[in-house]
Amino acid sequence: MSAVNLAGSTSLSSLAGSLRVAPGAPLPQALHSSRPDWAPRLARGQTASALPGLMASLFNLCSHAHRLCAQLAIDAAAPGLLPAPQQVAQRLRTETAQEHVRRIGLDWPRLLAAEPGAAATAWADDAHAALQRCPLLLPASSLPADPWSVTLTWLQDQLLQMPATTWLRAWQACGADWLHDWSHRHKGWLAALVRAARAADSAAPLDPASALRAHARASNVRTLSAAMTGEAGFALHPLWQGASAHTGSWTRLNDPSADLPLTPWALLGSRIAELIRLCQPDEPGQIGAGWLSFGSLNTGPHQGLAWVEMARGLLVHQVEIDASVGDAPARVAACRVLAPTEWNFHPQGVVARRIAALDKGQPAEDTERRVRLLMAAFDPCVPFEVKHTVPADQEVQHA
Repeated sequence: MSAVNLAGSTSLSSLAGSLRVAPGAPLPQALHSSRPDWAPRLARGQTASALPGLMASLFNLCSHAHRLCAQLAIDAAAPGLLPAPQQVAQRLRTETAQEHVRRIGLDWPRLLAAEPGAAATAWADDAHAALQRCPLLLPASSLPADPWSVTLTWLQDQLLQMPATTWLRAWQACGADWLHDWSHRHKGWLAALVRAARAADSAAPLDPASALRAHARASNVRTLSAAMTGEAGFALHPLWQGASAHTGSWTRLNDPSADLPLTPWALLGSRIAELIRLCQPDEPGQIGAGWLSFGSLNTGPHQGLAWVEMARGLLVHQVEIDASVGDAPARVAACRVLAPTEWNFHPQGVVARRIAALDKGQPAEDTERRVRLLMAAFDPCVPFEVKHTVPADQEVQHA
């Protein structure tokens, strides 16, 4: 057995849950998630005003997105109960860009390097140094009045080593072919990591028909809301139109290159492209604060659903508010959260199928490189562990 990226104490790991990966095992044993559905249990009975903070604490890796989504859902369920969230687009833009920077600078050096050694250590050191110079990661009190222009300059100098707008145009035109060309033309740490990861890629692109865009129409949002309310266990094993779906920076409603054939390795380029878009001046539906979509809908008496496009994909919160009696504060009757990790790491989903297809006979080091690329591309919000044998009590029984 080989463990990868499983850090922290046992108690914290069990509280947050984790992914267990069994390369080459049949579905659903290939990918198992122990992530619990804490939101309904912890939110019920809380005051409505406390819910956004509770969700931010519970989902602390994407705390700002969860806080914002909860605020939007409460406002849809009970308009005027709490102050309506302000500057939604800018808040979503900032948190998403910051999370992209952190994942590229902290996770990719660890996950994408071909093997430990001097080169991998140098890339990690260069990435760490670049993060320390990123204007967008400064404390809020130290941020410049316009952090985006200086962050775009940082992005060009520290990550791309070329004009960001040129990089984005080439990506929109050529997709993975451009990512390959760029990673071979430049010698910086990010290009080197992307270049090293290419050997671990699968040739099979994602199915565009499985891209999750349930938030494109109000009727679809209502269908999703009904499933969250009426189907037991839906938040942990969601399906859209009867099938698993995938979500991330490559499934945005505003993406003009949504039909590009993208393998897991090419999804790295999608994340870089989105970071460039977010750092550019605002244009509705195109770049800046106009890039990411969000919305909310009243789905019944005292019930609201909200969704935001955030760093890992589509996040959905559904809230039901008890009517307040007298001077008593309004309380949460029900809260359900549908996070991107549950879509992408569904036991029958896109990542699980690729893990099941891995060759058990290849060297463990090669298998783990392929798993690490999948994790970098689809970015779970919990740790993962690679096991090269399936527990006996979970083996598939054959007649």
